[in-house]
Amino acid sequence: MVDETVLKNAAETAWTVYRAQHPDVDAHDNRRCLLERHLHRRGEERESDTEELASFGIAYLHQLPEDEC
Repeated sequence: MVDETVLKNAAETAWTVYRAQHPDVDAHDNRRCLLERHLHRRGEERESDTEELASFGIAYLHQLPEDEC
């Protein structure tokens, strides 16, 4: 299980990188919630550090369909 601080930092990092690449995405977009849930599940599956979780999060956000968010 990953520390909550690690999860929070990873989600913030992934979201910041994603929004920098997609400036049209609102800060309160539903994808943020999906990202946090995804990283929480990943953190429960195995021990990870902030950087690893953030990279998983960025990859996850990029694979989400634009029209479903």
